[in-house]
Amino acid sequence: MTYLASSKIKFAVCILFSFISSLMFSQEYQLDSASTLSVYGTSSLHDWHITTTSYSGSISFTNVNTGEIKTCNVTIPTETLKSGKSAMDKNTYKALQTNKYKNISFTLTKADNATVTSEGNFSIKATGNLTIAGTKKLITLNLNVIASQNQIKLTGEKTFKMSEFNIEPPTALFGTVTTGDEITIKFNSIFK
Repeated sequence: MTYLASSKIKFAVCILFSFISSLMFSQEYQLDSASTLSVYGTSSLHDWHITTTSYSGSISFTNVNTGEIKTCNVTIPTETLKSGKSAMDKNTYKALQTNKYKNISFTLTKADNATVTSEGNFSIKATGNLTIAGTKKLITLNLNVIASQNQIKLTGEKTFKMSEFNIEPPTALFGTVTTGDEITIKFNSIFK
């Protein structure tokens, strides 16, 4: 075999290996219907929460084995958030102006400081744009990631004030029941 033929074979093997590696490491996953997202808050009457299981999104990795997130997008149709109490839901939708703003969304802008806690488990500091009721703010999330061959489980929470997104905390019973400004979003997102 000539040197030129040998070089061509080595080059072809390198290209093939690079292609296979990119398939193995660069993967995109879609949000599964088993995912949940809940919002927790307080009021002058009692604590409350609203939950959705009807949201969509995707996540992709530059390298899933090292927790290098490339993209992550999540969209929550606002009126899928339910408390089990129609009056509370109506007040929530009014505060979120769902007649005008149909979705809450998060778009990743940067993910770094991936720390491997065990094989397939990572903690990641993620920064992205959260848009609620037409107001977009850059936020940072501390994510816990469990990666397996066919599934990514992403969990975390974020506490902030509704007023940061120009949302007036809802009231009820002619203002006698007031909602606290601070809320916490907790999510258990499964991507497949």
